[in-house]
Amino acid sequence: MSAIIKFRCSGVGKLMTEPRSKSEGPLSVGAKTYVRELAAQAIFGVDFEIDGKALAKGIECEDESIALYNRVYGRALVKNTERKTDEFLTGESDLPDGDSVTDIKTAWSVATFPLCEDDIASAQRTLYQWQLRAYMMLWDCPSAVLAYCMVSTPEHLIRWEDPSIHAVDHIDPVKRVTRLFYERDAEKEQAIIERVQLCRDYYNQLADEYAAQTR
Repeated sequence: MSAIIKFRCSGVGKLMTEPRSKSEGPLSVGAKTYVRELAAQAIFGVDFEIDGKALAKGIECEDESIALYNRVYGRALVKNTERKTDEFLTGESDLPDGDSVTDIKTAWSVATFPLCEDDIASAQRTLYQWQLRAYMMLWDCPSAVLAYCMVSTPEHLIRWEDPSIHAVDHIDPVKRVTRLFYERDAEKEQAIIERVQLCRDYYNQLADEYAAQTR
């Protein structure tokens, strides 16, 4: 029986990468790789952990970044813990805010903090854009905000790096938040739905092939 997999908003950008040639078919190599990873996780009953210093800081300092965002923009937003799911997607937006959703990203250091959109690597920016578009679908809201926040890095994560690029509390809070704005787009949402359906078919194909070879 085919599984009706629902993809996480955080992974939608991986599904949306475009094939580089007709020989790849409707799904890019990157999209297929990601779907195979999800299939393997389901088959073996484990989640593949992604490790890294930047991710560790993002998790550990999320509340501090939200507090910084609230301080700069005079808000009182709190971390969302509600997971929403529709026919295609599942996700937890960081900060639902009326007619908008805000996603918080914590910069690793002053050296990696983006002063503007062009400072964010194109591939990374694309992944985040699709993530936010998926959140807009789930929360049925017309706009979204990607907010990069710069807070001091916990000492145990810095290790051998120069601590001066990690201690930022003395910097004006206004200078430590960079925002990107997105508006809802029906065509892009339709593209997400179509790509999810293709990836779902590929996922089920993989599951069927694995089941057949293990009988």
